[in-house]
Amino acid sequence: MDPFATSHLSNRALLHDLHTIDAQDRRTTAVLLSRIVEVEERRLFLQEGYPSMYAYCIHELHYCEGTASRRIYAARAARRFPVLLDAVADGRLHVTAVVMLSKYLTSGNVDELVAAATHKSKGEIEQLIAERFPQLDLPTALRPLAPPIPTMAPPQNDQHSPENVHAAILPVPTHQHSPENVDSRAPRSELKPLAPQRFAFQCTFDQETHDLLQDVRALMSHEVPTGEMALVLKGALKLARAQLMKRKFAATDRPGPGRPTTSARHIPAAVKRKVWERDGAQCAFVSDSGRRCQERALLEYDHAEPVALGGQATVENVRLMCRAHNQHEAKRAFGLEFVERKRAEARRNRTAMPARHPI
Repeated sequence: MDPFATSHLSNRALLHDLHTIDAQDRRTTAVLLSRIVEVEERRLFLQEGYPSMYAYCIHELHYCEGTASRRIYAARAARRFPVLLDAVADGRLHVTAVVMLSKYLTSGNVDELVAAATHKSKGEIEQLIAERFPQLDLPTALRPLAPPIPTMAPPQNDQHSPENVHAAILPVPTHQHSPENVDSRAPRSELKPLAPQRFAFQCTFDQETHDLLQDVRALMSHEVPTGEMALVLKGALKLARAQLMKRKFAATDRPGPGRPTTSARHIPAAVKRKVWERDGAQCAFVSDSGRRCQERALLEYDHAEPVALGGQATVENVRLMCRAHNQHEAKRAFGLEFVERKRAEARRNRTAMPARHPI
């Protein structure tokens, strides 16, 4: 039988098969780490013609650079603390988690840190590390960046013209060569915990954004006379959040009378406000096993009983759904063909009118 064939599997069997194979993969990964560090300890890569275990992983095992670094770091940590192999094998820790924790582990805290990091994502482990091993605030720098070196023939417009000059607001970089941040040559948008309730922010933006930031800095000079960028951004984000909440969810301290309408799909502002508060700005979808979706982006108002079937725009019938679960519910109610046709109509409408703002 073709091991890659899936059409013969029922939905339940497919999920069971996925979990079974995933469990096998985790155990295989843990065994793999033990072999990597043993080959490195015995320096067997030398007899195979490679100058390092890193080169062996890339050119003999054909790993990418990031995978090679992560697995070698994790393998070295597991050699010092074998409990890490058990944690990877039974799925408590992923390899990236082992790498992130490795420089903080001691014989006295390894069990506690493994327990605290169990089943946590990379972002959650970053927060965990920031709480237990806080770092000092990073100084902010606002400086121009050189245009990237083109790898293909440059376009006819001048890449050094003012509209193509980029600027960066970023902290002084640290640990740039750690496995979880292998390529730090180009600043990326990143928000990283440093200590409890303290975060470092890094991004790159264009000339227009640079000018807007400087304008806002000047306009807020009475509130922030020092011009400290973190305080300027905080103030600007508060203003932006208030405007977005008003536009998207009808948030207001002084609600007025609703606008009369004949559209069955219209959701009154009062209903939007109550649904937003009730659902806690989060997708309200709950699986058969009782798991609620955690998504907070691309939220949409959805009628639990569809309008086409007589559903009303009431607080009881309206809910917040992420785009994926909104479409999932539509497929269950009307079928895949109906949803695909509506998607095609929406794409045609988007090309004929300005883009609508997602929630």
